[in-house]
Amino acid sequence: MSRFSDAVNEQVGHEFGAHQQYVAIAVYYDAETLPGLAAHFYRQAVEERNHAMMLVQYLLDAGESVVTPGVEAPQTAFSDPVSPVVLALAQEKRVTEQISALAKIAREEGDFVGEQFMGWFLKEQLEEVSSMSALLAVVERAAGSNIQFAEEYLARMASEGVDPGAPPAAGGAL
Repeated sequence: MSRFSDAVNEQVGHEFGAHQQYVAIAVYYDAETLPGLAAHFYRQAVEERNHAMMLVQYLLDAGESVVTPGVEAPQTAFSDPVSPVVLALAQEKRVTEQISALAKIAREEGDFVGEQFMGWFLKEQLEEVSSMSALLAVVERAAGSNIQFAEEYLARMASEGVDPGAPPAAGGAL
């Protein structure tokens, strides 16, 4: 296996870890009777799971071994409605660094197919950091007065759907 393939396998674990963290955040908001925030993070969890499966499909297509690593337990307790979004934004920034490192490894190895594949993920991470930053700003403002304003914001910002340019995920769009 190449360094790039090893790193992609490692990223599969990071994406599954992000999936688990978003489930934990969604459950927190569900328990706090904030259905809009809960639904948003349940959708984010599915998206992270699909990112992991896109990476798996890439490895399969490239004829590389797939190693599904274990993940650390997610944080499940939060002190207030803002702290889960702070954690989510930090996670998205960390994933952006990880994806950038993957693209760099592919470039260093002269793996142009791998580098091109990572391009979609880089674009996705720009969007994820931007939208999570905006959500954090809204949740911080709403927490000072009425957290329901964050719920209304999410209702207005309803998902636009699946990116038709997204790489295929192993197992299809389950």
